[in-house]
Amino acid sequence: MVQDKSANTPSATPSANDSSDSGIEGIRAARLAKVAELKQAGMIPYAYSWDVTHPIADLQAKFADLEAGAEEDFEVSIAGRIMARRVFGKLAFFTLQDETGTIQLYLEKKTIQAQMGEANEQAFNHLKQLTDAGDIIGAIGTIKRTDKGELSVKVKQYAMLTKSLLPLPDKFHGLTDVAKRYRQRYVDLIVNPEVRETFRKRARITAAIRRHLDELGYLEVETPVLQSEPGGAEARPFVTYHNTLDMELYLRIATELHLKRMVVGGFEKVFELGRVFRNEGVSTRHNPEFTTIEMYQAYGDYQDMMALTEKMIEQIAEEVTGSSTVSYQQELVSFAAPWKRITMHEAVQEKTGIDFSQFTDLSAAQKAAKAAGIDNVDDCESVGHVLNEAFEQKVEETLRQPTFVIDYPIEISPLSKPHRSKPGLVERFELFIVGRETANGFSELTDPVDQRERLEIQAAKKASGDLEAVGLDEDFITALEYGMPPTVGMGIGIDRLVMVLTDSASIRDAIAFPLLKPEKSDSASSAS
Repeated sequence: MVQDKSANTPSATPSANDSSDSGIEGIRAARLAKVAELKQAGMIPYAYSWDVTHPIADLQAKFADLEAGAEEDFEVSIAGRIMARRVFGKLAFFTLQDETGTIQLYLEKKTIQAQMGEANEQAFNHLKQLTDAGDIIGAIGTIKRTDKGELSVKVKQYAMLTKSLLPLPDKFHGLTDVAKRYRQRYVDLIVNPEVRETFRKRARITAAIRRHLDELGYLEVETPVLQSEPGGAEARPFVTYHNTLDMELYLRIATELHLKRMVVGGFEKVFELGRVFRNEGVSTRHNPEFTTIEMYQAYGDYQDMMALTEKMIEQIAEEVTGSSTVSYQQELVSFAAPWKRITMHEAVQEKTGIDFSQFTDLSAAQKAAKAAGIDNVDDCESVGHVLNEAFEQKVEETLRQPTFVIDYPIEISPLSKPHRSKPGLVERFELFIVGRETANGFSELTDPVDQRERLEIQAAKKASGDLEAVGLDEDFITALEYGMPPTVGMGIGIDRLVMVLTDSASIRDAIAFPLLKPEKSDSASSAS
């Protein structure tokens, strides 16, 4: 009989953080031997199914008032992963975890039987010797609260459902290596309930957004991920190649231009929630692939979309967190309407004392910006670009509460409609929360001639080597020439919204499987 004794004692279990390959491989070999022994005993170490009658959380709620020492003749069938095990002479206690919670299994030698109907003693011995923390088992039994007050399932019958070959991180240290937590998210989810809760909340957030827009009459559509000409944002795309069509393609950097085609085609309220891809840097707020929702509404303008955004996010915060005020990294953020609205010019003037609307000469604007401590203005092509640099460097990080920054320079907004009363500006807003851009929207440019001129400027930048400039999408211009009604559009960065509503410090905490560099092999590490 091969026995993996170390796996029975959490403090002695090599953790997933342990760099000792020999320790992990030793446990793996011992557990493979147990798989063989299970098969020799006529058991199936990797079962096909198990009938579950109750999620564990339901049992915890149903029997919350059961007194210590009491038993209920209420039979249940549960399944889950063994998180901890204590084995004595004729008694064992396992902590079993399913998706909803944990419960104790109370196992007595005199009553326990294996699913295959072994005698009590043989079944109990197999349970002691062939199970480990990490195994997934099924159990049938009745409800009991122990004398110490622990709600338990008094097991009559059990079955091995999946034999685990690798040890879980020990309960004292957990999975603490941050890179390994992201790389082995499945282990992170097993051992950290708060991580599972983050992704439950993420699912609730996206479901709530869909529900809100559905109630407003929006139609969810799908647009191409592979595009012959990326557009809708200034970003460096990923490039791929289609062998059969013999053509270079790009992963989309935004869903905007195809959604606008849908509006041209007669759909007056559309949205898409999905992945976009940008071949750019990685940081606590940037991931190369991320989730956005873009929505477009005919016959509305940017004021209408700000009102929709404000109401929708406030409702989502209340639904997911139970309050319109949430704590993010020990900072209280209130989503209660109304949110502050401030023009970009006003925001910059508040922080720098400079009114950039007074400048018509680029060099004068650059000189004033330098005097205010603003860097990187020598390469700015216009006063609007200088204003944007000043905003990003001096204002953006200070916008902690939900704030709409409105009325942007036309030079940095190639898809926005010109402002109806402020020459040189466009009707555009960005939403900032905890110093991060979370949404971007504007009254859409519907004039095909103006749109062509602006995209030609972008195309010229791209031709001169600007990796983030977009090309000229002729088919999109053709669509506009058929006529697009007055339209407002907006995009929300779902990952950044999830970060705030789940108190996640990094975007990688809000994405289940963030992109990471491959781990170096031992030989490569030695060579370096």
